[in-house]
Amino acid sequence: MQLKLSEDEIAFRDEMRTFFTTKIPADIRERSAAGQLKYPDDIVTTMKILNEGGLCVPGWPVEWGGRDWTPIQHHLWRQEYALASVPDTLPFNTGMVGPVIAEFGSPEQKERFLPPTANCDIWWCQGFSEPEAGSDLASLKTRAVRDGDHWVVNGQKTWTTLGQYADWIFALVRTNPDAPKRQAGISFLLIEMNTPGIEVRPIQLIDGGYEVNEVFFNDVRVPADQLVGEENAGWSYAKFLLGNERTGVARVGHTKVQLSRAKKLAAQTKTATGTLLDDPLFAARLAELENELFALELTQLRVVASSADGKPNPASSLLKLRGSELQQAATEILADIAGPDSLAVAPPTPDSANGTADITAPAWAQRAVPTYLNYRKVSIYSGSSEVQRQIIDKAVLGL
Repeated sequence: MQLKLSEDEIAFRDEMRTFFTTKIPADIRERSAAGQLKYPDDIVTTMKILNEGGLCVPGWPVEWGGRDWTPIQHHLWRQEYALASVPDTLPFNTGMVGPVIAEFGSPEQKERFLPPTANCDIWWCQGFSEPEAGSDLASLKTRAVRDGDHWVVNGQKTWTTLGQYADWIFALVRTNPDAPKRQAGISFLLIEMNTPGIEVRPIQLIDGGYEVNEVFFNDVRVPADQLVGEENAGWSYAKFLLGNERTGVARVGHTKVQLSRAKKLAAQTKTATGTLLDDPLFAARLAELENELFALELTQLRVVASSADGKPNPASSLLKLRGSELQQAATEILADIAGPDSLAVAPPTPDSANGTADITAPAWAQRAVPTYLNYRKVSIYSGSSEVQRQIIDKAVLGL
């Protein structure tokens, strides 16, 4: 394959780099790099700037803010975005519900929802998983029953990420419990979070934070025109959504930033014989991670190039699997560099991000272990590592 960028691609890369490093405020990018984003303000501010510059939703249809880019240009946009430590756009808006509405929504729904979704005037959350329907999502039990011009929704969703900030939730609901196949009786509803009968309860995670929530629906009345597409066709829309969610999930640029940070911090960490970076075992460990990441980046470029016809490449499961492992390895090496300084962390509260204790240990070190613990999630979301191995087994290796 041709690894050298063309002159036009280099110019495009430089254009992206300039925009991200000059238009997105430095203080927001610094907080993003340090894992101290202010929610929801930093995300909203970033998305508005990106949307104004036409760089928030390049994967959407052009008429709704997308860009007619090549796969390599999309890759370069994603790479420079990460290297500049620009906060991720809200994935529920840009990578999930937005593309679903653009593809399957009515003209009225597109006009109503797509512009404010791209501009983060609406903060969306995802209502898929339930207490007894996680990996086996087709077994969901949340019901929606038609009553005149409304759907009446009852049930519970869980692991609703950032739901405490959400204005709307897009939910899979069972509209035909008698369907011959469980997948055939599910619909895709858009529900305003301030509707009477909705209750949000925070869930404390292993890192001590409150990133996810339970959402309860008790006789929630939803206007019928907020059903996306056809009744009982929601499973197809969910599969379309999950395909979009996995785009760029390897996060090569993000891991590059973390390893670069690890190298810098290791060079500042004193040992009996110099610095941690001088230690041959540590240096070998870091070099191995950098080489593995470079190999992943080359694989990602091959997958991008082979996906030019718009069809998903099953080899993307390799990116998800290995990308998850390397993201976790990067958080682990940062925690190891922090050492004993990582032990003390201030207790968080449900309405604030993880804090740091009033001690001499550096703030980055205090956040190292909570971040390490939080990143256990990356080998689960967007298709667990076990699922990715099954896809690789069947669709890539043909076993």
